[in-house]
Amino acid sequence: MSSKVYCTAQFLPKPGKDTELFKVLQSLEPNTLREDGCIQYTVTRQIQSSFAEGTSFPIVFHEIWKDMPSFEAHCQRDEISNFFERYCLAEDGLAADWNVCVYSDEAEPPLFRCPPLL
Repeated sequence: MSSKVYCTAQFLPKPGKDTELFKVLQSLEPNTLREDGCIQYTVTRQIQSSFAEGTSFPIVFHEIWKDMPSFEAHCQRDEISNFFERYCLAEDGLAADWNVCVYSDEAEPPLFRCPPLL
């Protein structure tokens, strides 16, 4: 078991904004990968497969953090809070909806109390 935090951040682009939102999310990768505690931070797009026909938002970040303090520090960075303000919350933003969840690989994880992103 570990103290690692696994985050899945899903985004539903507004109609016609998929590529633009994907590129904005990709632009967050380089700085985030340099953060203390960042193990993985990769934005992906859903692809078709007859072996995986579940439903999801079409753009998803897969993140792994050393521990909860590292994840929380990331969430509070100006670059990340500005992203949510500009592209998710703003009327003219690119995301219609988003869903950010964190997970643990422990059988009985401690209860985490995360501060809101904004």
